[in-house]
Amino acid sequence: MTFLIRTIDHTAAGREIVRDRTLEQDAVTIGRASENDIHLPDLAVEQSHVQLSALDDGALEAEALSGLGFGLDGRTETSARIDPDIGAELSIGSSRLVIGREGVGAPVQITIRQAEKDAAAGDALAGFALASTLPSKRAMAWVLAGVILLLLLSVPIISHLTRSPAENDPQNLSQGQVAFDAAWSTGELSLAHHQLEENCEACHVTPFVSVQDETCLTCHEDIADHAAMPRQAKGMPPMSRGDAIQWSIAESFGKEGPLGCVSCHTEHEGPVALEAASEKFCADCHVALEERLVDVDFGNASDFGDAHPQFRPVIYTAHFADAPARISLEDSPREMSGLLFPHDVHLDQQGGVARMAINLPQYRAPLNCADCHREWTDDTLTAQIEESGGDAAAYGDFAPVNMERSCEACHSLVSGQTGGGFSRLRHGDVSALMEDLSRVSRPGRRSNATRRQRPGQFAPGGRYHSDFGRPMVGYIAINRALAPGGLCTECHIPTTSAGRADLTPVNLPHRFLLQGHFDHDAHSGEIAECSDCHAATGSADAGDLLIPEIAVCRDCHLGESAAPAQGIQPSGCAMCHGYHTPTRPWRPSDHPGHDKDSDNRSVAAILGSLRR
Repeated sequence: MTFLIRTIDHTAAGREIVRDRTLEQDAVTIGRASENDIHLPDLAVEQSHVQLSALDDGALEAEALSGLGFGLDGRTETSARIDPDIGAELSIGSSRLVIGREGVGAPVQITIRQAEKDAAAGDALAGFALASTLPSKRAMAWVLAGVILLLLLSVPIISHLTRSPAENDPQNLSQGQVAFDAAWSTGELSLAHHQLEENCEACHVTPFVSVQDETCLTCHEDIADHAAMPRQAKGMPPMSRGDAIQWSIAESFGKEGPLGCVSCHTEHEGPVALEAASEKFCADCHVALEERLVDVDFGNASDFGDAHPQFRPVIYTAHFADAPARISLEDSPREMSGLLFPHDVHLDQQGGVARMAINLPQYRAPLNCADCHREWTDDTLTAQIEESGGDAAAYGDFAPVNMERSCEACHSLVSGQTGGGFSRLRHGDVSALMEDLSRVSRPGRRSNATRRQRPGQFAPGGRYHSDFGRPMVGYIAINRALAPGGLCTECHIPTTSAGRADLTPVNLPHRFLLQGHFDHDAHSGEIAECSDCHAATGSADAGDLLIPEIAVCRDCHLGESAAPAQGIQPSGCAMCHGYHTPTRPWRPSDHPGHDKDSDNRSVAAILGSLRR
């Protein structure tokens, strides 16, 4: 037998949707289970509820497969005979199945519809529903909206207007000055500001006005501008029309311009740490900066791997220069430090210096770079340098080379023996040196006739003994020490000053790369020897500037977009440069030993700060 199953549904607009399908079989099952021929997803319908079977005379037998039965033309039956030529209506749950046939030999048609709701029955039950005693949904929505506005808008405003005036409170001493202000927060604060979660007034001084730069500087007073604000504004690329419109609207509500603190440092983003600026953040201005700032003295930069200028260290390019100059390594600069120091002689593992160092208890081995260039070891040096008016951050990773610590083991300044000890020539001041040499070279005077001697420490050989002879011998000793080939000119360049022998002042910058940062400690695992980057073993002249060029760094470091590979480290601008403080760049989290807030120092920097 052929069955034509027709399902009629209705859209929300009342339009009918008719779906037909044909079954060629002798029986049709109806139920809630999906494997039935007619699936009725209704909880009032059993899994297998009714089966319609074809009889030999063309009629159908309807039989209930469960104890619930079914409705047939208004009667409840469990079994019945149905003639398709006459027609019948089955009621199963909320569905109505009309059975009929349009003519002899036509398929049996089963039309499925959903029963229409009885409006009268609904009215009869309405009196028992909770909705009959409540206001309408629209009225309740307006009431709840008013309550929310009262609590979250009116109460904070009223409490702000009626409170006593409060000043900026960055130390979080006064909490909860405005009631319900936390409801206005768009999210949690960052980890750096999490202690201010309950003190909105610490940053939001004026209601409905964006946080101002002067408020940020209350705590961050040591933060320096990247450059003067007018110059930064001129160096920025032009904004698109859409960005310009957005900023004009934001500024009308009191927000600082594109160079304000909050334009980069956004809050209420959750308890996260401050992230380093991306390479694009720097490249937006620096990729073509010289087109907008024609007076810049540095090149464009946008990617360390292929769009970065050569390093420009700060060195003294002439003796007696008042200030150092920035010179590109492309120009093969010469450093005029005022010293004569051949690195190759001191680092020769088979030379005379090496043989001398092996016999000294201070070394017991040939010299290496670390014997003179030492990292900071004294934690108290930072405070001592700042007390003397210096800046500890300007010294970099290594302490200045100090003559008394690094050189005197071989280049002795001992001038004699006195008072049970040794006297030394003072180093670092030519006038003091002349006094020491003149005192050492004084001849002894003749004894008086009575042979009487001064007592105690004033006797010959005592600490305060002094001979008053002719000064000519002392002057000769001074000139010999300061002349070419003399004691001082082993390391210093002789000159004359006001007609007398003198030495060329020593000029060594504390840092060579002032606008960038290089952490030697972070590279200690990858670089075995100093000579891997610094060609000191082949340098015979103190004028050789032993700073590696950018090509050496690019062996390992490429731009931020570079693919990580064996020996390649993608490196953004923030790895070497800082925005507010160029010599204090971003500290990557993957370098656990990189945090050098309390730089290790040695006392040698105190002497270095007094360098001529």
